[in-house]
Amino acid sequence: MPEHPLDQFMETVSRAKSEIARVIIGQEAVVESALIVILANQHALVEGVPGVAKPLLVRALARVLGCQFDRIQFTPDLMPADITGTNIFNLQRNEFALVKGPIFTTFLLADEINRAPAKTQSALLQVMQERTVTIDRETHRLSPDFTVFATQNPIEYEGTFPLPEAQRDRFMLKIRMDYPAREQELELAQRMLGDDSPEAVLHRDEVQPAVPAGQLALLRQGLSGITMKDELVGYVVDIVRRTRSAENILVGAGPRASQALILASRALAALRGRDFVTPDDVKSLAGPVLDHRLVLRPELEIEGLSVDEVVASILQEIVVPR
Repeated sequence: MPEHPLDQFMETVSRAKSEIARVIIGQEAVVESALIVILANQHALVEGVPGVAKPLLVRALARVLGCQFDRIQFTPDLMPADITGTNIFNLQRNEFALVKGPIFTTFLLADEINRAPAKTQSALLQVMQERTVTIDRETHRLSPDFTVFATQNPIEYEGTFPLPEAQRDRFMLKIRMDYPAREQELELAQRMLGDDSPEAVLHRDEVQPAVPAGQLALLRQGLSGITMKDELVGYVVDIVRRTRSAENILVGAGPRASQALILASRALAALRGRDFVTPDDVKSLAGPVLDHRLVLRPELEIEGLSVDEVVASILQEIVVPR
């Protein structure tokens, strides 16, 4: 793949979206958010009720972007070694051999991550931050494109373990997958009557890669020409810093939130065919970036105040640069 000026970047992204649409019906905003996370080389927390195709989305993204895919079903009895792998003694060779865990992939689906206790969840901390894993005091390097898509069910909390703050902060965006519109659900129902259901289409390898295997880094070169004025960078920092002094927020966002909002805004500008970031890019992503990072005061949560409302009020307070 040659270098990607913005027009060629847009051509590749458009082709990727078209291929994904063969499997994922509707959910355009969700697909765009997932592409933002991938282009920024970060991780995503995906929240949605059962049956809205969260695993299917990640599988389709991996196929279209030429990446390996693996899945971990998190359960209360899952152990850290089940994720990272372990050294097993080989009697024939009289030596220990590494049996790699599912994290040795490119796109990892951590399905229902809050079903496992914090000890198991923490097995992903080093991998998400450094893209390396330490097994028996030996460090192994993973793919530079390693991306975690962790899913949560927002309506069922019995038997779950909330993610620690340090874990949540490593996710760039919180992506919410809602029910499809009636027309989209009708199309899905009609496709299930034949042999072109989304799962069947993906299983038959009818979805074509838009990016050659191992060449995702070249696609990211399309972001190198996206400019962001110093005033907008200051706007991002002011938004994040305001979360630390707001009266209705118990724990505000840290510096990683500023970095995430800047990277996400650049990726969104590129996906929309612009070589510059606008305040609207920042505003549209402030909620997904801050949602899982803020802790509201308990009394306000009891009253029904949502994080979205708090972020909206902060955006109204901060002066938008001209």
